[in-house]
Amino acid sequence: MAEHDFLAERFEAHREHLRAVAYRMLGSLTEADDAVQEAWLRLARSDTSEVANLAGWLTTVVSRVCLDMLRSRKSRREESLDTHVPDPIVAAAEPDPAEQAVLADSVGLALLVVLETLSPAERLAFVLHDMFGVPFGDIAPIVGRSPATATQLASRARRRVRGAALPDADLPAQREVIDAFLAASRAGDFDALVAVLDPDVVLRVDTGAAAPSRLVRGAKNVAKQALLFSRTGPLARRAVVNGALGLVSVVRGKPVAVFSPTVRGGRIVEINILADPQRIAQLDLPAGP
Repeated sequence: MAEHDFLAERFEAHREHLRAVAYRMLGSLTEADDAVQEAWLRLARSDTSEVANLAGWLTTVVSRVCLDMLRSRKSRREESLDTHVPDPIVAAAEPDPAEQAVLADSVGLALLVVLETLSPAERLAFVLHDMFGVPFGDIAPIVGRSPATATQLASRARRRVRGAALPDADLPAQREVIDAFLAASRAGDFDALVAVLDPDVVLRVDTGAAAPSRLVRGAKNVAKQALLFSRTGPLARRAVVNGALGLVSVVRGKPVAVFSPTVRGGRIVEINILADPQRIAQLDLPAGP
């Protein structure tokens, strides 16, 4: 029993790292937790007395689990990835010091959307190498390729990721743009809405099975959707979504959607909205009025 407790204690020391790896691989908080739990089960069944680097061993295990999950998901998922929004990580609009460190290491929702378009092997190679510094020599056996091929996989992924809409780092500037967007939508000011949107803005609305999901392109089309939403939409409260400013929509005190705009150069270039009731209910959303 003492040996089991010691092993569990060592595993817990690596849990947050493993969850971060799994979340970036999968874009799903529940699936990330499942992958981490599977890593623990495999650890408990294995003889690790000769393992010199437990963190590396566990990272390899959770990566293999995630790769299997990605391959299974790709074979069964039928909906368009254009309208799939990964699980957001949502914190209070004014995060406490303990949350600040987590937010500093956040990966933007827009980047996760791009990662969804990669092949499982490309995603694994990119996440492990570019986000966690794992050498290609260690990645190669996980994907069943040579180190040179693993390098090529990450390179292809990197080219795709360069197109991701990365937000400006200035949170006050983000807040100013988002406040202008909210004010214009509530006032029904179409021209003011268009002015705060990038001409090539993309809007994704993932409603799951509750209603048809939507993919809308262009400032005028997105502004029309925003005006429609403002007339029928619920109360919105500020939050931090994957390290950037966003909103949580609330109806009678119950969260119904997470709104994640990406602000760059003083305009909104991308909006991702998760409004899937089943997934919203599973999220750990901050309490609010």
